[in-house]
Amino acid sequence: MSLLDKRASGILMHISSLPDDFGIGTFGSNAYRFVDFLVRSGQTYWQILPIGPTSFGDSPYQSFSTFAGNPYFIDLKILSKQGFLKRDDFQNLDWGKNPRVVDYSLLYKNRKIVFNKLYENFVQFIPPDFNTFCAENNFWLDDYALFMALKDLNDSLSFYEWDDLLKKRRKSELEKYKKTCADKILYHKMLQYFFFKQWNELKTYANKNGIKIIGDLPIYVSSDSADVWSNPNLFYLNEDLVPIEVAGCPPDAFSTKGQLWGNPVYDWNFMKKSEYAWWKKRIFMGLKFYDVIRIDHFRGLDSYYAIPYGSEDATNGKWKKGPGIDFINSLKKDLGELPLIAEDLGFLTLSVKRLLKQSDFMGMKVLQFAFDSKDGEEYLPFNYSKNTVVYTGTHDNNTLKGWIDSCYHSCVDYACNFFRIQDKAKLAEEMMICALSSVSNICILTIQDLIGLGSEARMNTPSVVGGNWTWRATTEEMDSISETKLKYFTELYGRKSTEHI
Repeated sequence: MSLLDKRASGILMHISSLPDDFGIGTFGSNAYRFVDFLVRSGQTYWQILPIGPTSFGDSPYQSFSTFAGNPYFIDLKILSKQGFLKRDDFQNLDWGKNPRVVDYSLLYKNRKIVFNKLYENFVQFIPPDFNTFCAENNFWLDDYALFMALKDLNDSLSFYEWDDLLKKRRKSELEKYKKTCADKILYHKMLQYFFFKQWNELKTYANKNGIKIIGDLPIYVSSDSADVWSNPNLFYLNEDLVPIEVAGCPPDAFSTKGQLWGNPVYDWNFMKKSEYAWWKKRIFMGLKFYDVIRIDHFRGLDSYYAIPYGSEDATNGKWKKGPGIDFINSLKKDLGELPLIAEDLGFLTLSVKRLLKQSDFMGMKVLQFAFDSKDGEEYLPFNYSKNTVVYTGTHDNNTLKGWIDSCYHSCVDYACNFFRIQDKAKLAEEMMICALSSVSNICILTIQDLIGLGSEARMNTPSVVGGNWTWRATTEEMDSISETKLKYFTELYGRKSTEHI
């Protein structure tokens, strides 16, 4: 029996949303406390969002690298205990006045101050395993560290705006800057070293206590990334490395102009010639980061929506054929059976459904969609299969309370009738209990719903610029969750983990 065949449940909470005194959630003590909370409440999974370094807009789905980690998640207190920092180096800086909001502008400014001090101390005593880390990760780390060093040198400008010789990676030019930027390159490698050291220690602690990590792998990468800069042949670019087409979603009932993501689309024909080697490295690394991977926008493997570069919106895009089952079979051939969850939400053709069935990956069900979607019948619990993960909502949805307060009355009335209740104040809890009781092998609840928060705690509103990815929980809110009730319903519906020690 594979991991995902077992009936279980877990909680969706991104690292950034953990309580912390220094501006953002980290791999520190509150992350370990969250693991302990999962254990006490009978859970098996901790699901997080992508953990790559974020760029403009702060979205974890737009990262400078698909392989690197976000230095913001490095815990400063741990570094202090290890002697790499002093408390005075960080505790008196301004990390924001609101403990419920990540202030990314302050983080950018003040983390740089702290990390510069960290680097001064690091070069005085480089840990003995640092060179081993660099050697084991050189297939991505060298290019990433050079890319970030060059961004620093170019005032954080996109690599499309760099000098042409650097943009197009002229060998003699790169060798020159590897020497002149040696300190900055080492600086960025140092940050990755501390990130992965702390992450691996946290994941080991979670696994030893029976908690598995579900990580999120965006199907696309950011246009301004080390991935595109160092591997331009993998993407559909012109001779100046500018995308010819970019990814997005067509107009639908939720967005009249569609969604323009802006990520460069892949040159799947080129990738096939290499037997999808870059993707295999990506999945292999993902399974070192996590125990289970959720592939975002799975339908893009069947067919993807390509929009001409420079378009103002997504209205004039076209559907194009993706790599399909050939890609998935190639992954399985080299990597074996994969613990993958396919994000198969949105408009699904028969072809996409057939690909999901052929792949044997788990699909997703979102309970909110059952009551406010034109395709709602597919999301009603009596239509689920075991090989699915049921969510009350994802990072792109409103919280349950927010959904109930803002949705059409007819949708809320329908949900109340479905659950045989008259008081809508009880609806959120009934929906969580329903998800736990469903036939789906895996059930994932959100931390916002367990606390009982409204729209103010929403993580992301698609197609809306600004205000996303900032929500954080407070220690008091985390302590308000009834572990006893959660454990009771987890046990009642056969989802309690048997691996806890």
